[in-house]
Amino acid sequence: MEKINSKETVLKVVGMTCASCASSVERSVKKLDGVSSAFVNLLTQKLTVQSAGNVSDEKLIEKAVKDAGYGVAEPELGKVTIPIGGMTCAACSTRIEKSLNKTEGVLEASVNLATEKATITFDPTVIRLSELRAVIEKAGYKALSNIDIKMREDKKIPLLNQPRFNLAVAVAFVIPLGFIAMGPMAGLTLPELISAKTNPQNLALFQLFLTLPILFAGSRFYISGGKALVHLGPNMDSLIAIGTSAAFLYSIFGTAKIFYGDSSFIHNLYFEAAGFIIALVLLGKFMEERAKSETSSAIRKLVSLVPDSTTLIDGNEYKIVPVDDLRPGDMLLVKPGEKIPTDGLLVKGTTVVDESMITGESMPVTKKADDNLTGGTVNGENTIEMRAEKVGSETTLARIIKLVEDAQGSKAPIAKLADEVSAVFVPVVVLLAFLSATGWMLSGQPFSFSLTIFISVLIIACPCALGLATPTAIMVGTGRGADMGILIKNAVALENAHKINMVLFDKTGTITEGNPAVTSFEPLNGFSREELFRAVVAVESGSEHPIAKAILTAAKKEITFSAIADDIKSVPGFGVTGVYEGKNIMLGKPLMLENGGVDIEPAKKSLKKISANGQTCLLLAINGQLGAVIGVADTIKPTSRGAIEKLHKMGIETAMITGDSLPVARAIASEAGIEKVIAEVLPEDKEKEVRKLQEKAGKKVAMVGDGINDAPALARSDVGIAIGTGTDVAIETGDIVLMSGDIRGVEKALRLSRATVRNIKQNLFWAFFYNALGIPIAAGALVFFDGPLLKPAFAAAAMSFSSISVLLNALRLKNFK
Repeated sequence: MEKINSKETVLKVVGMTCASCASSVERSVKKLDGVSSAFVNLLTQKLTVQSAGNVSDEKLIEKAVKDAGYGVAEPELGKVTIPIGGMTCAACSTRIEKSLNKTEGVLEASVNLATEKATITFDPTVIRLSELRAVIEKAGYKALSNIDIKMREDKKIPLLNQPRFNLAVAVAFVIPLGFIAMGPMAGLTLPELISAKTNPQNLALFQLFLTLPILFAGSRFYISGGKALVHLGPNMDSLIAIGTSAAFLYSIFGTAKIFYGDSSFIHNLYFEAAGFIIALVLLGKFMEERAKSETSSAIRKLVSLVPDSTTLIDGNEYKIVPVDDLRPGDMLLVKPGEKIPTDGLLVKGTTVVDESMITGESMPVTKKADDNLTGGTVNGENTIEMRAEKVGSETTLARIIKLVEDAQGSKAPIAKLADEVSAVFVPVVVLLAFLSATGWMLSGQPFSFSLTIFISVLIIACPCALGLATPTAIMVGTGRGADMGILIKNAVALENAHKINMVLFDKTGTITEGNPAVTSFEPLNGFSREELFRAVVAVESGSEHPIAKAILTAAKKEITFSAIADDIKSVPGFGVTGVYEGKNIMLGKPLMLENGGVDIEPAKKSLKKISANGQTCLLLAINGQLGAVIGVADTIKPTSRGAIEKLHKMGIETAMITGDSLPVARAIASEAGIEKVIAEVLPEDKEKEVRKLQEKAGKKVAMVGDGINDAPALARSDVGIAIGTGTDVAIETGDIVLMSGDIRGVEKALRLSRATVRNIKQNLFWAFFYNALGIPIAAGALVFFDGPLLKPAFAAAAMSFSSISVLLNALRLKNFK
């Protein structure tokens, strides 16, 4: 439902086929109280209702449409990512997130401080994108567009706005300021012109003039912090602005007192405190931005894989064209050492391709005619010709980049506590600073002492560390996963993966190669091999099932041609039936034929022998008479056993699920080293088996499959891990996608999850511990035990270090092996 304004409602109606239908809907809706007009656009299938006075209840409008015999379409949800400018700490991101989540039409909003983006799921029939941007603007921040970002990247930043320049200005002036303000405490002698004893006025003015450029270099804190205060959403910049302003203004007051004859005030000036705070925070922010840029290096690395141009074959000509100009069907020339420009098919030549940047596997892959090529991979030894199949946003690399960006922008449940604290952090800190300063004044301490307490508490408090603790670790963790060919689609999957205590593997194509071959073909009851193979080809032609392909491959060696059967019906998990040359054909599992009235007794001995060897047994019947016993074998992948052993070393149980008979399943599982076997399961029942393990056995289950016939099971599991070399189905289905198809990636993914969650917990502990320890010390806790009073400059240094330490700890994940 779309509310254009308070008097108009738009619904999409389903089931209308003609003008008469539209009229029926209009008449039904017009009968409602308050409705002044109702108009149906048959072409767009939309009903627009105008209400005079009180707006009719939308549910009543829906009911009127249904009473007329039609339906109302569920609104299609929109999802958008909006870059945000002006955020400086967790308080900012939390404020925006709360504002968005309170907005009607927003189903879910998540703001990531590290990526500086808001990811919003909303009902576009209730709220527009422009209104979402307005909510962000109203909260005091800038909702950026991709054009804004591009302009920022292309536009030369004015020198006065460059962080490096501002830091240089602050450092250049804070060094002499520190020398003249604190030098005498260290035994240094100042020139007579600015001596505290003989020329206190000059000394005060000199400190003032050195402080002003530093405050100008830190003007961003006053602009951002001031805006946040105006919007009643104070942030970290507000704390810095309040603290340094208090120090500076008190020092201005002190300078005036000195000029009026009270030279003792020269020892109670706080110009150097304001200067050091700004300089140290600028240094911390500069280092923080450098570290943050490192956390997103995985995205930049992926983007750099796309070449700028490629060679287009245009008839007999070769043209260098931008990759952005490619269209499906274009013929391209790729020379040795060049990057494959886009996804496509190798048409001419043979070569080897380095796919390590996509799959994480270092060994080059041999490619021949009709093999698939992936954009961004590197051509090896020969010049080849290829045909573009997918271009632009449809390529595997583009989709990987999108997945990684989405994952890095998502929020993990573990961050909830930090978000709740951040929401009230700044107001609570301001209150604590005021109470602490007031308390010391009431205890008899001088105003200068209380002011130091007030400034130090404001400055040492750091919501940034809280806001960066989770997203930075997720960004580095998902980026490192992408480097290894492990695509983690969101932070929830990354967090859930560390809880997994059982991995359930699909058999075909996951544990095994997925390329079965016919190992035995035994004719029965006098049928000839040619007759039997023709029947097999007739019902299996066109099937994409691996076993069907194996049987068709064997048939090609025996016969040259067979017509396709009529009335072909697939029985999922069992087999196939059809009518060929007037005869009823049944091909499938023994149980299917037995249920179909076929006597399978003559095949029992052969069935037992084939099953004992770990092979799949199939029977063929023609007109209800048993015709053949077929044995099909699928070898396990050479890496399967090693992958299972590594999972066992992690303390994780393993199980295998398959539609094969129990003897066949046990043979494969034994060879792979898997403990538990769930056999003879139909594709649609795999989801039920996953649920049993979760609910009855209390397991946290990761389901590993190819995403083709086990999508419900992957969705039901706590973490769905899809195997596939970038196939559409695998990328769409799994929470985690192993691009190489090597199940050793399962153990890597689970270890990476454990390492990332451990890193997040370390970051959160440090962020909470730092504030829990730092704020009381700044409030003068050590003074109670005859300890020192924390100076504002040291508080600024500690605050900057807390954010940097969290970022550096997250960056350790880049070294994950």
